[in-house]
Amino acid sequence: MPEPLLTPDVLRKLETLELVSRKARAGRTRGDRLSKRKGRGAEFADFRPYTSGDDLRFLDWGLFARFERLFLRLFLEDEDLHVHLLLDVSRSMAFGDPQKLLFAKRVAAAIGFVGLVNLDRVTVTAFAEKSFGKSPGFRGRPSLARLMAALEALEPAAAGDFNRSMRMIAPTLTGRGVVVVLSDFLDKAGVADGLRFLASRGMDTTAVQVLAPEEVEPTVAGDLRLTDSEDGAGAEVTVTADLLNRYRRAVAAFRARLASDCGRLGISLLQTTSDLPFDRVALRMLRT
Repeated sequence: MPEPLLTPDVLRKLETLELVSRKARAGRTRGDRLSKRKGRGAEFADFRPYTSGDDLRFLDWGLFARFERLFLRLFLEDEDLHVHLLLDVSRSMAFGDPQKLLFAKRVAAAIGFVGLVNLDRVTVTAFAEKSFGKSPGFRGRPSLARLMAALEALEPAAAGDFNRSMRMIAPTLTGRGVVVVLSDFLDKAGVADGLRFLASRGMDTTAVQVLAPEEVEPTVAGDLRLTDSEDGAGAEVTVTADLLNRYRRAVAAFRARLASDCGRLGISLLQTTSDLPFDRVALRMLRT
């Protein structure tokens, strides 16, 4: 029987954390997070002078007795946060030991769990050469099993096209809240346009780049025939120390370019490899 995406020990660590969005707004359903918008929630915020038409139930008669002026009590309003989890299921995500997609699913499961226990609305969208559609919204701890099932069902599906996928997905990111996109961002056409589509939605967006340890620090040597896992293109190479050094510089430049693109668009970036403990990566992201 395969190991669950989240073990009981990891769940205990995650229960104390809460997703926080700088740009969160009031949603359609009352949640348990307090927004900066003044409304009729449970926590007192401030007073303001009464004006004609205000709800008389919120008058503060204690202040009236002291100042003989009418003041209205204001409260912080509850809000509903949306957590959109976008997972790359292109064939390149099947690579690595541990597999990149499995690592990404576990990070997504951790983030989704924190959203559920805080009554946030959590959705999952898989993509490769296109969007494969958004899951129903999951909300509350009882939805954990359905969220885990949705993530566990994801398998590497096709060649990737990040820009096309994000162009399709961006209009579906409704509400206000958090977008987390998990991918290796290995796309021959680049990913800058796709990142711009995400940034245009105005949500707090985090990109989690997952690479296999073999992709960052390859241990191969000698004469090899390499095959692209996405389009099947092949190349015969002789791996030498000089070639490995040039490869490492290329990977470093690729990761730096992604960091630059994200920084320019206001997208947070976390870069990791699939051999690291996924719970540490998730906790680091949530705490940051």
